[in-house]
Order: sequence, then C-alpha cells, then structure tokens
Amino acid sequence: MNNDLNYMNRAWELALKGWGRTSPNPMVGAVLVKKGKIIGEGYHHYCGGDHAEVDALKKAGAAARGSSLYVTLEPCHHLGRTPPCTQAIVKAGISRVIVGAIDPNKLNNGKSLKFLRQQGIKVEHGLLADELTQLNEAFNCWITCGRPFVTAKIAQTIDGKIATLAGESQWITSAFAREYARRLRYGFDAIMVGINTVLKDDPQLRTLPSKRIKKIVLDTHGKISARAKLFEGTKAEDIFVFTNRPKGNKIKAQVIEAPLYNDKIDLKWVLEFLGEKEVTSVLIEGGSTVVGEALVRDLVDKMMVYLAPKFMGEGLQAVRGLKIKTLSDMVYLKEMSIDKIGEDILIQGYLKE
Repeated sequence: MNNDLNYMNRAWELALKGWGRTSPNPMVGAVLVKKGKIIGEGYHHYCGGDHAEVDALKKAGAAARGSSLYVTLEPCHHLGRTPPCTQAIVKAGISRVIVGAIDPNKLNNGKSLKFLRQQGIKVEHGLLADELTQLNEAFNCWITCGRPFVTAKIAQTIDGKIATLAGESQWITSAFAREYARRLRYGFDAIMVGINTVLKDDPQLRTLPSKRIKKIVLDTHGKISARAKLFEGTKAEDIFVFTNRPKGNKIKAQVIEAPLYNDKIDLKWVLEFLGEKEVTSVLIEGGSTVVGEALVRDLVDKMMVYLAPKFMGEGLQAVRGLKIKTLSDMVYLKEMSIDKIGEDILIQGYLKE
C-alpha cells in the first residue's frame, strides 16, 4: 500500500506539470511500474497532445507489458481529440491499473474500469481520490454544470477596503503579492473584470509567465475605449466584451450583446456562454460590484482574498450589493488555507453550500 501511495503521489506531481496548459482537458499524470521500478512516466502536456497514459507507454516501450499503471484520473474510453487510452492500455499488455479519481464525464464515468476488467486487467480505484478530484475542480465543474469554475479575487486592507473615497486603489497590496497573483492567473482560462475596473485602473490582465488567456469585460453601457491597455498584445478572439448596448466603434474584441439581470449584465448567462466556448475556469478580479453580484447569485466557487497589513477607515468596500440581514445568512468559507505572501496574507476557501 505504501508503494502504491508513493507511485500515485509521483503521478500527481507529474499531473501538475500540465497546470494552466491542458484546458479544456483535465490535468493527468501516469506512472508505469514493473518489478518495483518505474519504467515510464508521463503527463498530459496540452490539449490535443498525448494523454498521460500514452505519454508514459511511449517512454516505456515494449517493457510496459506486464507492468502496473498508476494514473491520477480514470483513462478515457471514448474517441475525442485522441484515441481511447483504454485501447492503448490493452494493446500494451498492462496487467494492473490503479486509478485515483473517477472521470465525471458521462462518456467515461466508470465505463473504462469496467472495460479494462473485461479484458482481464486487474483494476483498482480510489487511491487519493479526494485530492485528485480537487486537482481538476475546474474541469469537473465545467463537465457537470456546463459553466466555468469561478474564483473571485479581492485585494483589500484589513478593514475590507479596496480604494479610497477618491477612488485611489493602486496599490493596496505589495509588489511581491501582485506578482504572485499574476503567476496564479496562469492556471485560469479567463480573467473577468467590470467596466469600472477598466476605466479606473486600466489593467493589462497579463499572466506570469505570459500565455494566451481570455479577457472578459462586463460593460453594460458600452463605455470601453479602444485604447484600453487590456487590448495590447492580445488577439481579438481572446477578448469578450459583454454589453447591452453594442456600439459601432471598432475595438479589437468580440462584442457580445448580453441580457440584463437587475439592470446589470446577466452574469449567469455570461458564464453559460463561456462554458459553451470551452472556458473551464474564470478568475474574477474586479471590481466590488462584480464580485458582489457573483456572490449574490451563488456563482462563486472559491474565494482568494489578499489582506494588506493596512487600515483605511472610510473607503470603497471590497464587496458591494451583498445585503445580509441576519448572521446566519452570511457567506461562509470552508476548507480554508492561509499563506503569507511577502508582507501580505492570502486567504483561500470554498463557498459553503
């Protein structure tokens, strides 16, 4: 059992190498073991590339026959961008398959395990299942709910302010924390902001290291300028401006006419639209109205709150529009983690249902 755990942990490490690169596919790692030695390792590098199992099998070659395969996610059993991994496993002569998490995709969802057993292969599953399910929380949400996994990020003072009464907001957190946040962006498919954030802060919304990422702007009244910095170095197909008043001015973006909900862009409609475009994860970076609207409509899955060791007193609240009448109605976080990021603190947690 300890050896099984070690090999699955290694597969988990390999899966993480695909972080920010595999969407809309999940991150997957695989390890081949024979006579107590690793003979092949692999992971899913990018969407359209070899799956982890095939990557490992190619490295092991003929030695794979009679070996054990440790894989973080149930192998695929359907023809997608690549052939079914179950066929490759059978062809390679694998004798035992140890699976971490079950694939929520209805095309798989246990079907591959049944098939492999029918081929005489010993199959086990459930090792590190909870951890490896969480590894692909964005993929799982997209597959089961048809919308992206939504993380809302806030950078605030200890007393919950994100800007002064005069609107000054740059910068609340330290340069170290801001760089850290840009690196975390890499793991997302898209960054979402409201038009007020674009007009006041004029962000570029780039990642570290640099990668193509979709930029989403909620612009009810069509106020965005073609000179906004978020357009710089970005392809038009990677920017979505959702508005209720599409105008004739030319901007380098996909302008989408969206319905309203309580006089704002219907955020639920936007997320469903993005889900159809194979966007599996969205990071809401501002502003307070957008974060508040997402919380009010139960559209946030996870929170990331950066706390600067500062007090502002009067100022703009981090969350607006969330009107709580009783303590029992407050938004609670679960499975929290707290990390010190330079001089700031990052609190992460999932929304309680």
